[in-house]
Amino acid sequence: MPRFSANLGFLWPDRPLFERIDAAAAVGFRAIELHWPYDIPAEPLRERCENHALTVLGLNTLIDPGKGEFGLGAVEGRQADFQAGFARAAAYARAIGAGSVHVMAGDVAPDRKAAAAELFADNLRWAAGQAPDLTLLLEPLNARDRPGYFYATVGEAAGVIAKVGAPNIKIMFDAYHVGVTEGGVVERLERYLPLVGHVQIAAVPSRAEPDEGEVDYAAFFRALDRLGYGGWVGCEYRPRAGTDEGLGWPSTLGVAL
Repeated sequence: MPRFSANLGFLWPDRPLFERIDAAAAVGFRAIELHWPYDIPAEPLRERCENHALTVLGLNTLIDPGKGEFGLGAVEGRQADFQAGFARAAAYARAIGAGSVHVMAGDVAPDRKAAAAELFADNLRWAAGQAPDLTLLLEPLNARDRPGYFYATVGEAAGVIAKVGAPNIKIMFDAYHVGVTEGGVVERLERYLPLVGHVQIAAVPSRAEPDEGEVDYAAFFRALDRLGYGGWVGCEYRPRAGTDEGLGWPSTLGVAL
């Protein structure tokens, strides 16, 4: 049976982060994952999670929405900024006891994709060498939600991994993004599982709780078991109403938090 983590970027969004941590533990989650917690001192955050016996999985590299930026890994002319941001993310991850960092690629114009691919590979080689103790996660984002992002398919992420050749770089297999972009979620999971470092879920196309929509998540969870996936499954969905009110989905799908 899959093990589920609470993505506190999306769940209990009406509460401060420490209260979200408390809420996740209270309903039975045994792990959490974060988006951009950098405004919270690392040590108290780690202590809060330890008090609840919660495993902290990972976080994202910095973004700057005010500048229209959604990562810098593949953005030309920003290599120094990428390195500084990654160093900060890696240090923060270690300080809170997290084992992974999602390295965000950023937006790239179509006519700059080839150059951006080389830059992203160079940046990832550097980052992988700087943080051999961490797993670096690559997550393609669907073009409906994030038009212009560097990549949208699992195959593209696999190609980046092959180009870089670092053992600590893995795919963040977000079934929501895969479903919106490509469909065939289970088939792609089967194909790319050896490269998968983390799995996330949400309904397709609504991004709500995973008990609706185009992806049969009961079948998806059975596939994870059949394939021997031993990692966590991140609940990165936007609740239809309140987070607590929507937590009937595990029972509906025959799983438990």
